[in-house]
Amino acid sequence: MSIDKDKIVTQDELPEEAPIDQVEDRVEAEMDRIEGRARERVAQGLDDDQMEQDAREQKEEAEKKLRNTK
Repeated sequence: MSIDKDKIVTQDELPEEAPIDQVEDRVEAEMDRIEGRARERVAQGLDDDQMEQDAREQKEEAEKKLRNTK
């Protein structure tokens, strides 16, 4: 059995990202969401409204990014 070199398609020639690249984006977004949630809880404990708002925004951005990468 031989391989026909004209029928081989590389990942670079495909219109979508490699699966490993897709996972990387989701992991990064998930870590941002977890960090935002942790910062929000710390801000609540410190009673720091500005820090809490910033953390919520970070968490919401990460959740939006997660929805877009799935």
